[in-house]
Order: sequence, then structure tokens, then C-alpha cells
Amino acid sequence: MPRHSSSSSSPRPAHPPAWGAETRFFYELTPERILDAVESCGLRCTGRVHPLNSMENRVFALELESPLPGTSTAYIVAKFYRPGRWTRAQIQCEHDFLNDLAEAEIPTVRPLVQDGTSIFELSGTALFFSIVPRVGGRTPDELDDESLTRVGRLLGRMHAVGARRTAPERIRLTPENFGHSSLDFLQACGAAPAPLLARIVHSARPLLDAASPGFAACRMQRIHGDAHLGNLLFTPDGPLWVDFDDMASGPPVQDLWLLCSGRDDEALHRRDQLLRGYGEFADFDFDTLRLIEPLRAMRHLHFAAWVAKRWEDPAFPRAFPHFDTPNYWAELAADIQECLESMDQAR
Repeated sequence: MPRHSSSSSSPRPAHPPAWGAETRFFYELTPERILDAVESCGLRCTGRVHPLNSMENRVFALELESPLPGTSTAYIVAKFYRPGRWTRAQIQCEHDFLNDLAEAEIPTVRPLVQDGTSIFELSGTALFFSIVPRVGGRTPDELDDESLTRVGRLLGRMHAVGARRTAPERIRLTPENFGHSSLDFLQACGAAPAPLLARIVHSARPLLDAASPGFAACRMQRIHGDAHLGNLLFTPDGPLWVDFDDMASGPPVQDLWLLCSGRDDEALHRRDQLLRGYGEFADFDFDTLRLIEPLRAMRHLHFAAWVAKRWEDPAFPRAFPHFDTPNYWAELAADIQECLESMDQAR
């Protein structure tokens, strides 16, 4: 990852890559390995393999010789999980949530089960992977009022199911876990120029401390965790959520604010439309709206720490070239300060 100091601002690794051989296999997944992995699950592929956009994992679309059992599609998506990121139990929590949603007849993409498991291992490694049918649909650029209400209903139904049981293996979305821990890592890793990091810390620490009682008082439950438009598909059968990688135990408001993330009147109107549909299927705690600014700041901090942790993955410097510039950290400092000011104004 990049390290900034008084003597040099050139990037250099802060520590050796984790997970040794598994990390190497992950970085060097070849079409042959991918095909072998999928066919080890009893599926026959045509040989067509196409990489899909994913930074955290390695995700590929494949064509089968015949439709996936229980479906009408011969196209699948195989997801290879980044080594060291999730345990088997954590992935199982994600799959349990997806299965619970499917059992409740909520549109979702259910993982393939083979020999009693939906979590497979790449032969000769400790890399986990899963397989789902590929679903066609469009990702909307924006949502009109009718669509917002429909998506609100979907979120309400999803959260009603999410509240039925806990996910003890998944992280709790709190200021400590997503805010302070990210800030601690940024202070330790040397990715940010010292003066700009000091500005970030100066705003972030009091914001997170002030937000903690609100999180302690609110109900935590299974949520999607990353419910932005890019993870929403509109299909002929209606909208559905994809990519539950960031599934967490957290306040339901986390899954609403990303769809109406602005602070202006238009964003407030969009939020009202979402909540109109949401309330048809689940109760919403309006007191948790005050958690939006802390959640926004935590997302900024978590993202910065995530990129810093992944900097040794060759894909990350290519995808985020601005990360190793003072401008990035100056913008982050300004964003956190704005969150703090907005939070203070809302009190």
C-alpha cells in the first residue's frame, strides 16, 4: 500500500501479502482452474468463461451445457472469495439469509447446493467459492416515485425476514467496528499524508464517539449492508437485490440511506417514497434517521481502509490511482468534516 512519511511519498508494501499460497491462487485464477472448480460440483461447462466486475472477490460468468438444476438457465456465476476475508461460517450466514428470503418468496438469487453445501473449495487450496444462476436485468440510473415505493416494499419484506433470526458470525455495523477500527488502521498504515490524516482524525473521533449511544440504543438485525443502486436489478418479475457480500447485523436505516444519500429536499422526498412502501411490510424506527450522518462517515472511513488493506492486489492501484494522492485525503477530510457539521445541525 502507499505509505507517506516526511522522507518519501512513494508507495511500498507495508507488510507481506497475507495467506501465502491461497493469495497467489486467488490472484492467478485461470479459466482452466475456474472450469475445473465448477465441474467438480457436477456441472458440465461449454468452456466459455467471462470475468465480471468485482474488486473484493473474483467473479466469473460461465455457460453450462444444460440448464442449472431447478432453473431454466444454462448461465451461472461463480464467485471465488478473497482468502482471509470470510470464514466458512460467515459465508454460511450470507447463504442462510438468501435462503430465508427465497423461502419467503422474496426475489433473490439463491446459491447452488451440492452434497448438502453451498460453499465449495477449490481443489488443492483453501479458497471458498459459490455458484448462483445468472439473472438478467437492468441496473437503474435513478428511481422514479413509483419505483422508489416498489423498492421500499422490497426492503420492508427483506428486513421483516432479516429480523427473524440473528447472524452472530457477521460483523455488527457500529462506530467501533466500522469507524474507529478503520481509523485505527489508517493511522497505523501510513497511507495518508500526516497533516491530512490529522484533520480526518480530528473530525472523525468526536463524530464516532457522539454517535455510539444512538447505535447502542437501536435494534440490530440482518441487513443487506450495501444497498445502493448498483446492487439493485430490475427484472421482468420486479426488482431484486444482489451481492450480499457486505451483509451485516446493523440498523435497517443503513439499507435505505444509500438510495437517497443526498441532503437536499429531493433526497428527502425520495426517502419519503421509500419509507411509504417500506411501512407496508415492516415497522421503521424514525429515530434512527439521525444515524445517517454517522453511517455516511463510517462508509467513507471503511472504504479508505479497505482500499489501503487491498493495495497489494494489483487490481487496486489500477482501479484507484487517485488513492495515492493528497487530493484524495483532502477530499476525505472535507467529507468527514461535513458529516460532523450536518450531525451537529440535526441535534
